[in-house]
Amino acid sequence: MKPTTEVVHAATALTSWISGVCTETAKLSGSVAALLERNLAGKSTIDKAALSGLDELSRQFLAENTIAVGAGTFFAAASVEEGGRSWEWWSRKESGAVGRLDFDLTPGSNRYYDYEKLPFFSTAASTGEQTFWGPYVDYLGFEEYILTFTAPFSVHGNFAGVAGCDIRVKDLEPLIMPNLRVIPGDAALINASNRVILGNSGRYLVGERIKSGSQDQHRLALDVPHLGLSLIYTA
Repeated sequence: MKPTTEVVHAATALTSWISGVCTETAKLSGSVAALLERNLAGKSTIDKAALSGLDELSRQFLAENTIAVGAGTFFAAASVEEGGRSWEWWSRKESGAVGRLDFDLTPGSNRYYDYEKLPFFSTAASTGEQTFWGPYVDYLGFEEYILTFTAPFSVHGNFAGVAGCDIRVKDLEPLIMPNLRVIPGDAALINASNRVILGNSGRYLVGERIKSGSQDQHRLALDVPHLGLSLIYTA
């Protein structure tokens, strides 16, 4: 079935917005890599001194990208000196203040944050490409549905970690829901795992996995490399 004009316009708008987020994420990743290479001055592992200035990059990102509620860097454990800090992640509070977000990295603890095994890190590390993860409930941070965009970076030619941002699904609604609502019928933006990011009706609930095979359901892939996002809609 050929998509309607409304579907094409919605897909184009969604692609444009998501591509913009990816561009900003890539810029942050590049800035992190450049800063670390300057600060390391030939050292092979990331130490406390190498982190100088990373907080300003995150603060600047959040100031320039007000849709994001968190931004920063997670390092590959192998690239950090023993006992060093493995992340620099900053979040915007409801008051508007920006502060460092802390995680429990103690194996076996109830709130252990094994970030290297999570898709926003592991996929970027294995593919070398930008990565998108979500929607997921961020129990260790905002405790609501979150989307995480990351891009890998290298230091002295070696993978060293990812930089990126968090965006709350509820903050997306005023931005992308108008594009979905102009589509006649039910429609939703879904991720590569067929989970709903946002839908225009009760048929598509956030986080729900969509079963394929329905005769009246159609799909249009978004032209955003590596992320696997699609727009689905009913006839």
